[in-house]
Amino acid sequence: MKIKKILISQPEPADLEKSPYRNLVHKLGVNLTFYKFFEVVGISASDFRKTRIHIGDYSAVIFNSKNSIDHFFRMLKELRETVSEDMKYFCSTEAIALYLQNYIQYRKRKVFFGNQYFSDLLEVMSKHRDEKYLFPCSDEKQTEYTKALDKAKFKYTKAPMYTSVARNLKQFDIDSFDAVALFSPIGVRSLVKNFPDIKEHSNLLIAAFGTSTHAALKENGIKLSIAAPTQSAPSMAMALEHYILGKEPDSVIASKGEVSKHGMKNTITTAGKKVKPVIANKEIYKQRMEEKKAQAAARRAARAAEKARLEAEAQKAAEKKAAEKKVAEKKVVEKKTVEKKVVEKKPAVKTAAVKKPAVKATVGKKTVAKKPVAKKATGKKA
Repeated sequence: MKIKKILISQPEPADLEKSPYRNLVHKLGVNLTFYKFFEVVGISASDFRKTRIHIGDYSAVIFNSKNSIDHFFRMLKELRETVSEDMKYFCSTEAIALYLQNYIQYRKRKVFFGNQYFSDLLEVMSKHRDEKYLFPCSDEKQTEYTKALDKAKFKYTKAPMYTSVARNLKQFDIDSFDAVALFSPIGVRSLVKNFPDIKEHSNLLIAAFGTSTHAALKENGIKLSIAAPTQSAPSMAMALEHYILGKEPDSVIASKGEVSKHGMKNTITTAGKKVKPVIANKEIYKQRMEEKKAQAAARRAARAAEKARLEAEAQKAAEKKAAEKKVAEKKVVEKKTVEKKVVEKKPAVKTAAVKKPAVKATVGKKTVAKKPVAKKATGKKA
């Protein structure tokens, strides 16, 4: 079957020329229509209060999307709550972590993030087991993320702050498309809600990304024609391209969030049947490990250099202080020496003898001056 027109259940890329869908348009001449099948609506503060969750009681928060960040800080504002500066933020990817700059002073906060998959973030979180985690998310009962957190046995609380609402798709003539590409269970629900008889459209091919989306199709009795990601087609665009070119499909690998520790093993499914786990690309894994080792070595070198710099500065300051002290002591000694020389050169001052006034005695009417009588030496000390 030739595919000429595809409905993609995602927003249109900002630059189609730089997107993975470029080859479909330019090389294969496929007409693509982009439209998100659902919209995210925030849960009101009054409804959130009914959950009896107090954000200030938690020491760490987990973000798996930009939506979760937006609605977390929206809820803080509506509840008039604040979070401690010691709050730790754990993000599934670096891009999501950098998005936090819209709400916090990034460099002054404790922010952690995974490399590519949610399992990478779980590995980071495993070093912070004692934290009390809050997980802002949609109101879905269980997702691949909550399953992963439960399996890893983390102490966390699910905090529903937004919900996904199906959009109206009735403006599209579904029969005019050769294929529909779906990326989440909510996308499947939106398709079924808008087109209840979708199972009867036998000429419509359904492409789906992620094992959770595959499971949602199976629950609704809808046939899966193009599955992604696979080992040869890790993206939806490549899966569609391979199908159009007539390439034989290979095994489906677990999607993001369902990959095991280090990304070493993935659950493989073929035609809906599970087979034994296999090791993912060893070269990629080896390369990742080498990169991590190099990064760790660089961090150690930076810490050692900083420590050496601080020690050198401290030693320099101590030497300067000792030199200043020595100069001060020398000045004191020189001052004392000068004062001593001045005292030695000063001439002795002679004390003039003080004459006692003569004692006058009255004899008759004449006053006669008496000579002072010299005391005899007795030989005794006074």
